[in-house]
Amino acid sequence: MRLTSAWLCVLLILLLPLPAWAAQVQLERTPLTLELLQERLRTPMLREGSLTVDLRQMVIDLRPENGSFRDAFYLMLRKELGAKPLGLDLSYSLIQGDFVGSDLGLRTPLYAQAIAPIFTATEQEELERLRFVCLQSLAMSTTGYAYALPNSKDCRSLLGTQLTPASEITVFRGALTLVQTRFNGEVKFLNTFFLQSVDAQNATFLQPTNWIETRFSRPVSFISANFRQPSNFQSSVFFDKANFKQTQFQETADFQGSIFVNTANFNQASFKQLAKFSSGQWQNNADFSDVRFSNQAQFTKASFNQLLLTEATFEQAVSFREAEFNQPVNLRGASILNQADFSDAKFATVAFLSVPGLTFNSNQAKILGNPGQIGKMFSIPTLQGNQSVLRNLGQNFRQQQQVTDANQLEYTKQQLRLTQLSRSLTATNINSATLASLINLGFSKTQAEAIAYRRRIKSFRNRSELLTLADIDLEKYMQLSDRLVVSEPLSPGAWLLQAWSWLALSVLLLLSGYGTDFWLVFGVGGLAIAYFGLLFWLVDRYRRLHPVPIIPTYYETTSMLISFSLLTLFSLLAIFRNAEQPWLTLGCLLIIIIPIPITLLFKLYQQGRYHDLMNVSYFTEDGTFRQLRLLIGRLPVIPRNETFRERYMSLLWNRRWNWLNYYDFSLNNLLRLGFNDIRLRDEHLPGIISALAWYQWSLGVIYITLVLWTLSRTIPGLNLLIYLK
Repeated sequence: MRLTSAWLCVLLILLLPLPAWAAQVQLERTPLTLELLQERLRTPMLREGSLTVDLRQMVIDLRPENGSFRDAFYLMLRKELGAKPLGLDLSYSLIQGDFVGSDLGLRTPLYAQAIAPIFTATEQEELERLRFVCLQSLAMSTTGYAYALPNSKDCRSLLGTQLTPASEITVFRGALTLVQTRFNGEVKFLNTFFLQSVDAQNATFLQPTNWIETRFSRPVSFISANFRQPSNFQSSVFFDKANFKQTQFQETADFQGSIFVNTANFNQASFKQLAKFSSGQWQNNADFSDVRFSNQAQFTKASFNQLLLTEATFEQAVSFREAEFNQPVNLRGASILNQADFSDAKFATVAFLSVPGLTFNSNQAKILGNPGQIGKMFSIPTLQGNQSVLRNLGQNFRQQQQVTDANQLEYTKQQLRLTQLSRSLTATNINSATLASLINLGFSKTQAEAIAYRRRIKSFRNRSELLTLADIDLEKYMQLSDRLVVSEPLSPGAWLLQAWSWLALSVLLLLSGYGTDFWLVFGVGGLAIAYFGLLFWLVDRYRRLHPVPIIPTYYETTSMLISFSLLTLFSLLAIFRNAEQPWLTLGCLLIIIIPIPITLLFKLYQQGRYHDLMNVSYFTEDGTFRQLRLLIGRLPVIPRNETFRERYMSLLWNRRWNWLNYYDFSLNNLLRLGFNDIRLRDEHLPGIISALAWYQWSLGVIYITLVLWTLSRTIPGLNLLIYLK
C-alpha cells in the first residue's frame, strides 16, 4: 500500500506542470562562443516582421578575465546592429560581467544635417516625430505650462539648434528583448536612443543599472523585472508607453527629471528603498495603483497630468512639494503611514485630492500643506464609510494649528451629511415604497413586484442587493441608484425631526459655513443690522403726512440712505467673497429678515397711528452713561418703574447725528453691543413696533450664539482647547 502511494506521488510530480521559478532553474543555456555568435549574426531570425539576432538561452561571459571574447562580442554586434536595423534577443540568457549596452549601438550626432545618410526612411520619419514631440515639450517649458526639460540638450539637438560633438548619442536601431534575462554584472545604457521597443519582462538585474538620459521612442516593458541594486533612469524620456507593472526595486530607484510622454504604468510595483521622481513630467496618465513604497518617495517639483494612487501604500515620507496637478489625484483606498507633504503644490481649477477610503491615522502620520489652502483640496463623494477619514484629516490639521483647513474639512463633512439627509427625505426607500411609487420611479411592473416579494422575505440592507434579483439588470440599477435609499421606514414624527435637522443644518451651512467662517457671519450680521436700523428709523421718523406732517429732514434722510447703502455694500462683499453659494446665503438671510418685518410694517401704516406722545420718539436712551457697553442681559423695552423712566430719556430728533441711534439700537438687539443703552419706551407704544423690536431681539439671541460658536471654532487657542482630546 505504501509503495502504491509513493508511485502515485511520483507520477503526479511528473505530470503536473512546473512552476515558473522551477522552469527557470531547469533552463539549459548554451555558452556563447565567437563562432556561434558569427553564425547567429549571419542568420538572423524574423520576428514580428523584423530581423532579430537570436541569442536566447545563452551564457554570455563578459567578465574581465574573458576580455578577448568581450571585446570581440561588442565589436561584432556593433558592426551588424549599426549597419542594419537588427533587433537583439537575449531572452532567458545569463549575462556574466558588466553589460555595456551603449557600446552595441551606433554612435552618431542627431542634428538634422548629419542623420540623413545614416538612417532609413522609416527611421527618418521616427526622428521627425520625436523632434515634433521635443518641440512641444520645449514650447511648454517656455510658456510656463510645464517645467523646463532637464535633458533638453538632446531635444535641442533633434531640433538642429546645437551642433556640437556633445550632441552625439548612441542609437539602438532595432528592438531589444530581455525577457527573463539575468544580468550578474552592471547594465549600462547611458545616453542611448532606442528607436524600437524594449521588452525586459521578468528580467533580473543583480548589479546597478544605468539608463541615464536614455530615450525610448517605442513601448518599453519592465513588467515583473527585478532590480536588486540601484537603478538609474535619471533624465530619461519615454515617448511611448512605459510599463513597470509589478516591478521590484530592491534598492534606490532614480527617475529624477524623467519625462513620460505617454502612459506610465507602475501598477503593483514595489520600492524597497528610496524612490526619486523629482522634477519628472507625466504628460499622460501616471498609474501608481497598488504600489508599495517601503521607504521615502520623492515627487518634488513633478508635473502630473493625471495621477492614480489607488490602494498605494506609503510606509515612509512622501513629498509632493511644488508639484503640479492638472487633473484630480486619485488616492482612493491609499495608505499614508508616515508623512505626505503637499506644501506649495499647484492644483489646476479641476484638480483635487480624491481620498475616499484613505487609511490615515493622525496620531501616527500627518499630511502637510499650505495653511488655508490644502483643506480645500480634499474631496470625498459620500459620508458613509468615510467619517473616520474626515475625522482623522481634521485632527491632523488641528494638531498643526491649521484651524482653517480643519474647519474646511468639517464643512465638507456637514455638506455630505446634508446630502445624506436630503436623500433620506426625498429619495424612494425601497424597503417601504409602494408598487406604484416604484413603477413611477422607473422600474417595470415585474421588477417592482420582484422587489416587493424580496423585501417581504428580508429587508434590503444596501442598494447593491437589488442586483441579486434576476429581473433587475445593471443598466437599470445604474440609472436609478442615485434616486434610491435603503433604511428603516420613517414614522411621520421621525420624518419631521429629520426635516428639522435638515433645515437647521442648511441654515448653519449657508449663514456661517457651519461655524467655520467668521467673515461670512460678520457679513450676515452687518446686513441684518443695516436693514433693521433702516426699519426702526422709518417707523420712528416717518409717522404721518396729515394733518400735521411728522417726517424726517432732508439731511437725515440722505444720511440714512447713504449709510445704509455703504453698510449693505460691505456686508454683501463679505458674503460674496466668503460664502460657497452666496446667492443661496443671501436668499436664506432675506427669508429670515424680510417677510415678518415687512408684514408688520405694512400693517402699521395701513391702520395708522393714533395715540398720545406722537411728537416724541419711541426710543429712549440711558442718560446716566455714555460709553461702549456689552449688553448681554438687556431687553428691548424699558421697565415700568418710575425711576427707570427718569433715567431713560427720549431721543432728540433735532440733532444731526440722531440717525446713528437707530443703528445703535439695531446693534444692541442683534449683537448685544452698543455705545448707548437704547430701548423702546413703555408708554403709548404701538404693539406692532414692540413686536418688530422683539423679533429682532429674538434673532439676536440666535445670532450672538452663532457668533460665539464661530469664534470658538476659528480662534486657534480656543479651538484647540475645545477640540483636542
